[in-house]
Amino acid sequence: MLEIDAEGWLSAARRLPSPNCNRRPHDEVSLLVIHNISLPPGRFGGDAVARLFRNQLDPAAHPAFAELAGLRVSAHLFIDRAGALIQFVSFADRAWHAGRSRYAGRPDCNDFAIGIELEGTDTSGYEPRQMAVLAAACRALLDRYPALAVQRIVGHSDIAPGRKTDPGPGFDWARLRHLLHGDAAP
Repeated sequence: MLEIDAEGWLSAARRLPSPNCNRRPHDEVSLLVIHNISLPPGRFGGDAVARLFRNQLDPAAHPAFAELAGLRVSAHLFIDRAGALIQFVSFADRAWHAGRSRYAGRPDCNDFAIGIELEGTDTSGYEPRQMAVLAAACRALLDRYPALAVQRIVGHSDIAPGRKTDPGPGFDWARLRHLLHGDAAP
């Protein structure tokens, strides 16, 4: 079972603090947003995602990185294909993951959401271990933050339609619901 400490850090996650965050305006956590990322696009492994979230990505290291130069983004958690967890921002703070967004008529989802990035693409599908770890992290968050509910776990595409497509058709929402309601442990 994963646990969240008093400062908002997940016990099993490697901590790599990102500067791309700030205080939440109301200390509210009531939405969980699932994203995907791979850097370079479509390639898995390596440290490019961690470098991006920590403003250390060399734009000359790959042609696809040039368009990311100067971008200041982060997520709370990143789960790689093998299920390893990296936490970049305390859940108590606002990570910069959602951008222009709206949920249930409410704008600026970063103010009240937790962002979890899965290593993947819209169509790659996600590994069983990765999904199990995602479910365990979601359960820990649901236990810790009473305003969260399974119905308030959404994709980036749900809060930024027309602008974002992740986690994409390769994401198995039914599998996540099953893992959340079952005893599957990572």
